[in-house]
Amino acid sequence: MARKKISTTVYITPEQDERLKLLHARTKVPVAEYIRQGIDLVLEKYRGALPGQLTLEDVGEAKK
Repeated sequence: MARKKISTTVYITPEQDERLKLLHARTKVPVAEYIRQGIDLVLEKYRGALPGQLTLEDVGEAKK
């Protein structure tokens, strides 16, 4: 089941636009999907800066 999505505006460089369109032409995956995946990667990378409870995995990593 598809999740509800909200509309937003992002500004990308002409080079990013060109490369995303080329990727889409080769894979038939919508550009918006690649942008969502990129956002997920950034959110995962900076998850420690987001509010919320720590997971057991986070606690284990902090002890290292």
